[in-house]
Amino acid sequence: MKEEYVTLAHGAGGKKTAQLIETVFRAAFENPYFTADDAAVLRVPQGELAMTTDSFIVSPAFFPGGNIGKLSICGTVNDLACMGAEPLYMTCGFIIEEGFPLEKLKKVAEAMSQTAREAGVLLVAGDTKVVGKGQADGVFINTTGIGRIMDGIRTSGALARPGDVIIVTGDVGRHGCTILLEREDFGIEADIKSDCAPLWKAVRSVLLEVPDVHVIRDATRGGVGTVLYEIAGQSGVGCELNSEAVPVDPAVRGVCGMLGLEPLYLACEGTMVMIAPGDKADRILDILHGSPHTQGARAIGKITKEEAGRVVMRTRIGALTLLPPPGGELLPRIC
Repeated sequence: MKEEYVTLAHGAGGKKTAQLIETVFRAAFENPYFTADDAAVLRVPQGELAMTTDSFIVSPAFFPGGNIGKLSICGTVNDLACMGAEPLYMTCGFIIEEGFPLEKLKKVAEAMSQTAREAGVLLVAGDTKVVGKGQADGVFINTTGIGRIMDGIRTSGALARPGDVIIVTGDVGRHGCTILLEREDFGIEADIKSDCAPLWKAVRSVLLEVPDVHVIRDATRGGVGTVLYEIAGQSGVGCELNSEAVPVDPAVRGVCGMLGLEPLYLACEGTMVMIAPGDKADRILDILHGSPHTQGARAIGKITKEEAGRVVMRTRIGALTLLPPPGGELLPRIC
C-alpha cells in the first residue's frame, strides 16, 4: 500500500481537512464532549479548578517508551496532578509539517487516546494547522488541561519546611537520557526507555491518605536537581540529598558516566518530587510502591534551615558537597 502523507490541503479547511479530522482525530478522541461545533460545552464541577498549558516539540517524535502524543498527555496530566487536581478536560492543537506520514500521525493520536483513558481525562477540543516543508520538525502539539483540585489540598513550591522529607516517585534522568541517545550519534548502545507515564492516580492515592503533602513537582526540563533549586528558592530553605539514596537506572548511570552528565539534571517524564512532613514518609512510600508507575519511589533527602536556597549532597563518606546550580542551557531539549 502506498504511504500517505500530510499535505498543505489537509490544513486548508476543505474536504481534506474534514477527512483528516474524521479519520485521525475524531476516530481517536471520540467522547460525548467532542463535537463539531466551534467550542466544547463542559460541565463545571464545584470547587477550585487548576489550569495548565504546554507545548511539545520533542525530537525525535517517536522514542523508546513513547512518542510525542503520549508525552503531551502525560506532561499536562502530571502538571495538574502536582496541584492536587483531578484531570477533567484537555484541548490539543497540532502543527504538522507538510510531508509528515499519516500513519505516524494516527499512531500519535492513538497514543494520546490510550494515555488519556488511563489518566481519566477527556480530549474535548482541538485545532490543526499544516505548515510548509521545513517550517516545523514533523509535528508539534500544544495542550491545555483543566482539573478540579481535591478538597482540602494545597501544594506549592513555597510550602517546603525544615524537617520535611524529599521523595522521588521513581528513578531519575531516564527520559532525558533516552532522548539524548536517540538524537545524537554517540555510538553508545544502552537499553534505556523513557519513564513517560501519567501519574495522577498515584498522586490521588497519596493525597487521600496524606493530605498534608506540601510540594509536588514534575521533574521535567532540568530534572530533579533544577526542581529542588526552584523549591529551595521559593521556600527559603535548603535541600540536603543522600547521594546513595538517589535511584538511577544502571544503564542511565553508565551513559552519564561516559558523557560526564549528572542524572539529577536530566529530564524525567514519569517521576515527580514530593515534599511532605518527615513522619509521613513511610506511609507515602508504601502507597507509591503499590502504584504501577511509582514502584521505584525513594526518600532521597530532607529539607533544612541551613544552606537556604541551595541543594547539597551528602556523599558516601559523609561529607557535604554543593550540587552545582543549573546552568543556562539544559541539554538535551526533551519536550
